Amino acid sequence: MKIKLTFALMLACSPAFAQQALWGGTSLASPVIDNDGTATFRYHNPAARSVKVTGDFKARNESDNVPQVIEMTKDSDGNWTGSTGAPLAPELYSYALEVDGVRTNDPSNVYIARDVSTLSNIFIVDGGPDGLYGVQDVPHGTVSKTWYHSDMTGTDRRLTVYTPAGYETSGRNYPVLYLLHGMGGDENAWSELGRATQILDNLIASGKARPMIVVMPNGNVDTAAAPGETSLGLTLPDPNLPHTMDGTFEQAFPEIVEYIDANYRTRRDKMSRAVAGLSMGGFHSLHISKDYPDLTSYVGLFSAAVWPHKPESASRYADMEEKIVRQFENPPMLYWIAIGKDDFLYDTNVRFRELLDRNNIPYTYTESDGGHIWRNWRRYLADFLPLLFR
Repeated sequence: MKIKLTFALMLACSPAFAQQALWGGTSLASPVIDNDGTATFRYHNPAARSVKVTGDFKARNESDNVPQVIEMTKDSDGNWTGSTGAPLAPELYSYALEVDGVRTNDPSNVYIARDVSTLSNIFIVDGGPDGLYGVQDVPHGTVSKTWYHSDMTGTDRRLTVYTPAGYETSGRNYPVLYLLHGMGGDENAWSELGRATQILDNLIASGKARPMIVVMPNGNVDTAAAPGETSLGLTLPDPNLPHTMDGTFEQAFPEIVEYIDANYRTRRDKMSRAVAGLSMGGFHSLHISKDYPDLTSYVGLFSAAVWPHKPESASRYADMEEKIVRQFENPPMLYWIAIGKDDFLYDTNVRFRELLDRNNIPYTYTESDGGHIWRNWRRYLADFLPLLFR
């Protein structure tokens, strides 16, 4: 009888639990984006003594590396309000609330992105530069999470793969871009933080970029997939995983190419492959392209690290200059370098360009405002894609 009663109570209660998500939301809308691009944030908490908004919206004449802070004001009903005070440029922005000194997310905004171990709310003003970051009414590609076996690591590992609209029925073979994340990132980073899917859909639909397959691997050879999505369970993200920049990923990279060529309709020649990445992913792109000079013909280095940061890894990257010179005996179609003026890797990139210059190695260079931030990397991707496979 007790078992039947308990089960009956569970059945009776379960709809209530299920309905809590429907009725537990807030009536406030936050942020509200005016037609001119001004953002207004709202938060209800009568007991709070101080509420601030911290975000990456850039104030005029201030560095992108300086978090912007908005002091919110409270009305008699306990509703807090704060505004950017000026229009924001079209872009994707991230922010969080600081309530009595404690960082928290905006309960009125369900859109949240994870960057390593930090959660931030996000919003878009006018879809980003040229409308590329929003979901437009255009044909959409397919994004899949697929697993491949790595003989080198002895494990199954996960990739994010974008196939362009029409891939399933076209019968065509496509060129491939291998797009690599930065330190602390994973195979979800470019699709979730980088808006790569939206950028690709919109550029391909407009005819500005060629239809292509884009492969976003997990560059952390010590983990099979993103945190919480492996057999290890809900582990905490760790930006300092072993074997990230010691040559192991470069050594294992051909396994990824072999898997993609075996399982997707690809064009399997140097002229139909590109590799690009941000920060650590730029480091990997640089060294993959020099270690396998016949593998890719387009190289993109976004705010790239260049030299190994651990002395014990130096031997893996020995003879770097000589290998790059040999790489350019049959040069890539495009060697594209981009970095922000305030990036902490700026001087490193200056030194690297000096190496290229003294060897008369051709490259394309783009310098932007701002630092080591996703706003730059999204922009770099949008500028890089139209140059590929022409």
